[in-house]
Amino acid sequence: MTFKQLEAFFWVVQLGGFARAADKLATTQSAVSKRVQELEDFVATQLFDRSQRSARLTEKGEEMFLIAKRFLRQRDEALEQFERPEVVERRLRIGMTELPAMTWLPRLVNAVQRKYPKALFEPDVDGSFSLREKLLSERLDLIVVPDLFEDTRLLKTRIGTVQNAWMCKPGLLDAKTKLRVHDIAEQRLLTQANLSATGVLYDEWFKAAGLEPADRITSNNLVAIIGMTVSGLGVSHLPKRCLRPMIRAGLLQVLDVTPGVPDVSYVAVQRADRPSILVTDVVRMAKECCAFDRPFQAAAEFV
Repeated sequence: MTFKQLEAFFWVVQLGGFARAADKLATTQSAVSKRVQELEDFVATQLFDRSQRSARLTEKGEEMFLIAKRFLRQRDEALEQFERPEVVERRLRIGMTELPAMTWLPRLVNAVQRKYPKALFEPDVDGSFSLREKLLSERLDLIVVPDLFEDTRLLKTRIGTVQNAWMCKPGLLDAKTKLRVHDIAEQRLLTQANLSATGVLYDEWFKAAGLEPADRITSNNLVAIIGMTVSGLGVSHLPKRCLRPMIRAGLLQVLDVTPGVPDVSYVAVQRADRPSILVTDVVRMAKECCAFDRPFQAAAEFV
């Protein structure tokens, strides 16, 4: 039995197919099939029920999947503990929401690759709750998300804070007038979906005032929301420092709204039951790189 066989089998199950596993492992579908067949020959047991159109795990296949997951994790942990950083070969699966991805992600990638040049960096940009589920199901090693949920299974490290503000196209509303939550609720809102942690945050802000705005356009794409706001389609709650160049250019205006929506703390999150020297070091680097003050930061900015 080899790690290559276990790895091929694991990713076929994890990704739901031989072709996807081949893409993940940067090899051919026939090579993946061969490794799985070798594993079945070694244990003298069919791991997949091939009588159906789609291959499904047999009962023994389910047991082997848990074994493969455990062995592969132990292999990664051994490499981290006994090898120097410059020779660590491991996939580093990091998930984050769109804001860190469009600001300081390049700096983090650069920092990781400088210290771990053989680590394969795999960023995944998604919504907060989807990322949490991927982390819990071991599809990700680390996530960077707003600190808006509690889970005893996870270990959180605060890395930065984002100050948001209500914004609109200049002239859509009077920026010199103090507005209240009721004034904002009367506008068309351009918001992130309720599966977003920040979307949940301003939904709670409205509910605290006894309001539930009806006129809204939701999107899971921050860039799309910014674009719709610049076009004058409505008002949105956006990162203030990151969009300062657009505010100065007269593309957006900040509204004075009372009470304000609380600032959003961002955390790096890993599984509490999966201690990892590499992941813990990446959390440290994320804290050093974290800067929400401008978009599309150059990787070379990290010192």
